[in-house]
Amino acid sequence: MPQNISAMNAQTPKAAAGSAGRVAVDPATQRLRGARWLPSPNFDERPDPADVSLLVIHAISLPPDRFGGPWIDDLFLNRLDHAAHPYFASLRDLKVSAHCLIRRDGALTQYVAFDQRAWHAGKSQYRGRERCNDFSIGIELEGCDRKPFTQAQYRRLTRVTRALLRAYPRLARDRIVGHSDIAPGRKTDPGPRFDWPRYLAGLDA
Repeated sequence: MPQNISAMNAQTPKAAAGSAGRVAVDPATQRLRGARWLPSPNFDERPDPADVSLLVIHAISLPPDRFGGPWIDDLFLNRLDHAAHPYFASLRDLKVSAHCLIRRDGALTQYVAFDQRAWHAGKSQYRGRERCNDFSIGIELEGCDRKPFTQAQYRRLTRVTRALLRAYPRLARDRIVGHSDIAPGRKTDPGPRFDWPRYLAGLDA
């Protein structure tokens, strides 16, 4: 265990917060303009690169219910120090990623281009179709079941979602789900503290 994990938590790497204005997907790179780009090795090709038709909202905190620190980045980049916290030993063989992460302050990091398959959903099903990673985008919010998400996160998530809806015509407002919706009984995120009415109303504003 590190000498002071609390102190390390306070030293969260600052992802680029991006512009406060309109967010857009760069069609050449399939990445969000202004996002911090930190490429993960945990991705592969989609069966159909044109089939981006589901948006999955997740929540993650490492260690559980703790915010800050380099741990989420390190997990997605396969460089997590498994001796740094007792919980991390359970993640030793895990290879996961998401397309994007939105930190508590609204800072935005992208790990996988949208035309590639990120490893975020696991065993999953949506409207009778399995393997949701094949056709979905995964966005992680730094959060947990027990604490509310921040205003900065809702603002950033709303702007990112609008950009994705503009860029990918198979996406739609009624094709936005939580991880718990596609993996019920296995996953709970984004959890009971995520305000779905607030988020969806923001898309309509």
